[in-house]
Amino acid sequence: MTAFVLVAGCFTGDWIWQDVAERLRESGAEVHPVTLTGMGDRRDEAVPGTDLETHIEDVVRVIDGVDAQDPPEVVIVGHDYGIHPVLGAADRRPERITRVVHLDTGMPRDGDTAGQLVPDEEVRRQLSDDGRSSWRIPAPSSEQWQRWGSTDGLTDEALARLTRHAAPQPTGTLTRPLRLSGAVTALPATGVLCTGNGLNIALIEDLVAGGLPQFQHLAKPETSFFELATGHWPMLSCPEELAEVLLRAAEGEGHRITPTGAVPPYLRPFVLDVPERPRERVGRIDLYLPDVPAEASEAASDGHRPAVVFVHGGPLPADVRPTPRDWPAFVGYGRYAASLGVVGVTVDHRLHGFDDYGRAAADITEAVERVRADPRVDPERIALWFFSGAGLLLAHWLAGPPSWLRCAAATYPILAPLSSWGAVDPRFRPADAVNGAGRLPVVLTRVGLENAEVAATVEDFLAAAKECGTGVEVIDVPDAHHGFESIDHAEQSRQAVAQAMRAVLAHLGS
Repeated sequence: MTAFVLVAGCFTGDWIWQDVAERLRESGAEVHPVTLTGMGDRRDEAVPGTDLETHIEDVVRVIDGVDAQDPPEVVIVGHDYGIHPVLGAADRRPERITRVVHLDTGMPRDGDTAGQLVPDEEVRRQLSDDGRSSWRIPAPSSEQWQRWGSTDGLTDEALARLTRHAAPQPTGTLTRPLRLSGAVTALPATGVLCTGNGLNIALIEDLVAGGLPQFQHLAKPETSFFELATGHWPMLSCPEELAEVLLRAAEGEGHRITPTGAVPPYLRPFVLDVPERPRERVGRIDLYLPDVPAEASEAASDGHRPAVVFVHGGPLPADVRPTPRDWPAFVGYGRYAASLGVVGVTVDHRLHGFDDYGRAAADITEAVERVRADPRVDPERIALWFFSGAGLLLAHWLAGPPSWLRCAAATYPILAPLSSWGAVDPRFRPADAVNGAGRLPVVLTRVGLENAEVAATVEDFLAAAKECGTGVEVIDVPDAHHGFESIDHAEQSRQAVAQAMRAVLAHLGS
């Protein structure tokens, strides 16, 4: 007999599993919905010291209370915040657990806090003061649940029930870091993705296919995935379907991600065959310098050339190797710019997590200051070119462009935080910042085979730019993917890169 231990997310308790639990028991399963300290009908037990450790101990007690079997058949399910106490407890009792189910939530690692993925900006501000303003976060009103996840599929009655039974969330549960020994990483895992909340299997496959190390564990043979066409609370919106998925997960079913086994896309050759150029490495930046023809003017001979600073995407792990400025695409862009008579600049910045955009912006600012101080560079003719997840950084310079910034470019950019990202500084919203761009020209390369959620952020930005009169030159690559310079070696890709470069250099007066 399989025993399910069910742990719900913020503000809820065991009551939220009622319909799912009934269906699981009808199938012959043993079910243990968990009410964490301070939640549900235990709301009066919360005290200022109630934190993640308190909730981990709650879950461990439930696991210990399940009759031991040989072999063990305990499937533990964590929804939303609930995955943090689930992982903490499974890490301490790995011998009792046969599978961990991540229900519309992330895969936190050792040292992560649940607050890092809180989507509500007001709550993030409260968490940033370490709970000094209050040791509890008020439960949402019926109009506020959408801030915590998609309410797609919830009837008015279900939403009212969610609101009626909600309890304040102890702040310490979201600010105390999760500590894992590593034992839980060896356990089989299943992700249940709620597509109404922005996650789907296709997106997971794209992340794995991208080759970045932090996503490769998703392709382990013991890891499976399911989709539910609903919002963030499937236990209320589609309990029968969720119960069926949990039973199938317990049997080891689900979609497996197939590792490509090929060279990761980011390490594949650049789409253009550009001549090699010498580069100078100074701190976090690499400079690709153009030749100075013998007949050049004295000013050009002194090296007063415009510069294009290429800003890689992310977030990326701090230990990824090689770092982005050594990836063939960025080496290619730097060389290509130099071959056309301007200084190409690549930079390694510290966008390692969704809360690092401020630090990454500071790194780019520092890099630009160093480039402008170089005697071979014209300090008044600089372009910034952003890629992928670095698109959010565009907001920093759109809000008040300096006089030296002659052009901003973005290639397959992500221009708003995605639904699964959690905490991102609200300053980094290009659609909100674009009304401050004035006459700054923007060159945007848009790929036709983009992830739908990413594509929507681009369309929202373009609509905002049009409304405020900011000029955006859009270069479309209809049959290209995200990262096309490395994976789509076709004529349209080559033409798109060349067209974007020509547009940027034209704004630099080069």
